[in-house]
Order: sequence, then C-alpha cells, then structure tokens
Amino acid sequence: MKKILLALTAILLVGGLLVSCSGDEDSGDLLKVGMVTDAGTIDDKSFNQGTWEGIQQAEKDLDITTRYLKPNGTTEAEYLQEMGNLYDGGYKFIITPGFKFETAVNIAQDEYKDAKFVILDGMPATVGDNTVSIFFAEEQAGFLAGYAAALQLQEGNLGFIGGMEIPPVQKFNWGFQQGVAYANENEGTNCVLNAQDVVYQGSFDNVAAGGQLAATMYDRGIKAIFTAAGGVGVGVINEAKARATSGEDVWVIGVDVDQYADGLYNDNDSIILTSAVKGIDVAAYDMIKAELEGTFPGGQVLTFDASNNGIGIPAENPNLDPEVEKKTAELFKLIANESVKVSNEQGNLIK
Repeated sequence: MKKILLALTAILLVGGLLVSCSGDEDSGDLLKVGMVTDAGTIDDKSFNQGTWEGIQQAEKDLDITTRYLKPNGTTEAEYLQEMGNLYDGGYKFIITPGFKFETAVNIAQDEYKDAKFVILDGMPATVGDNTVSIFFAEEQAGFLAGYAAALQLQEGNLGFIGGMEIPPVQKFNWGFQQGVAYANENEGTNCVLNAQDVVYQGSFDNVAAGGQLAATMYDRGIKAIFTAAGGVGVGVINEAKARATSGEDVWVIGVDVDQYADGLYNDNDSIILTSAVKGIDVAAYDMIKAELEGTFPGGQVLTFDASNNGIGIPAENPNLDPEVEKKTAELFKLIANESVKVSNEQGNLIK
C-alpha cells in the first residue's frame, strides 16, 4: 500500500510539474517588448514616459510582457549594451525613443536579425527589414496649439523657446507661428510673435537657462511661451509658476505630452494653457499591435499626423474655453483631411 501511495504521489508531483512547465511555456509564447530609455527617467513627462505608457497600455490590452532598461549614459555603446541585455532576456521587440538612438539601432538591427526595432523621432542610416522608423508632424501639433492659444488669449505677444535647433523642434516652432497667424486671419485675434522672442537655447537639459530665458520674455510683456525644450522647458514652467503664484498673468504651452499637471500651483491652478502633443504612446502601441497581427511594417519610415491621430492637443484643456476647444477640434478635422495644410518649413515671422 505504501508503494502504491508513493507511486501516486510521484505521479501527482510530476503532473504538477507538467502543469507548471506548461504555464511557463505559455507565458514564454507571449511577445516580449523591451524599451531602452533615453536621458531622463521613465516619468519624465516627455518621450520616455509617453513611449512607456503606450507599451503599458499594450500590455493591458494585448498578449505581451514588457520591460524597460535605463542605460548609465547616452552613448552609442551604452544604448547597445542595454539592447543586448534585453535581447539576451528574450525581449526581441525593442522600442527606442529619440534621434540619439539612430546609430545604435543601425548596428543592432544587423547584429540581432531575429529581433524587431522601433525608433521614434529618428532614422538609422539604413532602415532594415526588421526596423521601423517613425516621425511626427510636429508642425501640425504646433499649429493647433498656436491657434488655440491665440483664440483663448485674443491679443498680446507670444514667445517660443526651443531646445536644440533640430527638425522636430523647428517644426513645432514653424507650425506654432502658422497657427497663430491662422487665428489672426480667420478669427480676428491680434497675437504677435517677434523675432527676438523666438529662441533656441541649444540643449535639452539646462533648466536654469530655461528659467532665465522665460524671465526675460515675461519681463518684456510676453503673455504665453511655447516651449519645446525638454529640461529647458522645465525651467520655463518653473519661472511661470513662480510668477503666477505672485499674481502675474503668464502662461506656458507644453509639448510632446499633456503637461497640465506639471504647471500646477496654488493646489488647483495650472499655468499650462494647452500642450502640443505627439502620439508617442499611440505609435508604440500601434507597432506592437502590428507585430502581433503579422503586419509589422519593417523597412518603412512612417509619419504620424492628424490623419492617423498621431498629433493634437489634449482632449481636455481646463484653461481653454469650451468654444475654443470646439473650434480647435473642428480645425483638427480640416487638417486631417488636408482642407487646411500646414507647412513643415520656415515661413515669415508674425509681425
């Protein structure tokens, strides 16, 4: 009898192991999506956070498992090291946020042929069959933000503070100028953007410089500053919050993601008028979904714009009047169907 019981116990144990192994095997069948962060943290209210939020949403909706790694620095070697660590861990669908990954992805796509790569806002020298490069129509997002800001404020001087003078930042600026001009011409607003109030600081991490530039502009009577500058923009927001706390009527227009919460002061007020948003999360999510559906567009360079919900302003803007939100939503549709066209090139400054 003891022998029979031992045999039955052994069978049950083996059965349990088989069930356990089967469960592990099932989880092993899930797509493993990895992300390597750029400079900053996963909650930077910008590219890192937007990308990770898209991946997290995909994990909720789809059959995937996720992980992100933060390099020690921002060199090609450090990016490649973390890509290799993800690959070795079975994460063979790797998403990278920002143009700084261009050379690393160019190398990794050849080294890890059975992996897939997505680079946002950048393009390797050669876009391999296992890589997708995604850009955004920043000019359209800037246009909508400029239009909404002008419509809300009605009149006054506006400013722009950019980080590095690179195409994505420039396009935000150029679109912003066009949006303000469109409001002036079509809605009777009277907002002004002068050459001295369009500045590129030259970096994305000099918080103090952002604050100093903003202080100079606000002292000149600027009512709202559109900042596309990463950490430099943090300095702009800090300066605006300090002034608003003291009773000054100043505003900031955020970038990349909805920055309303970053502008909170006095508990419930925010100096963020609206934000020019790029669908970083949408792009990450869509590429994961495409991989699962067998339609990953490897070898292609894609643009996310109004037509595919890749840009816009936040759906809820507490500092915009309902009528302003309504008109901006109508304008979004006109841009999406190309009834209104926004140039991605430099035009004449508003006078």
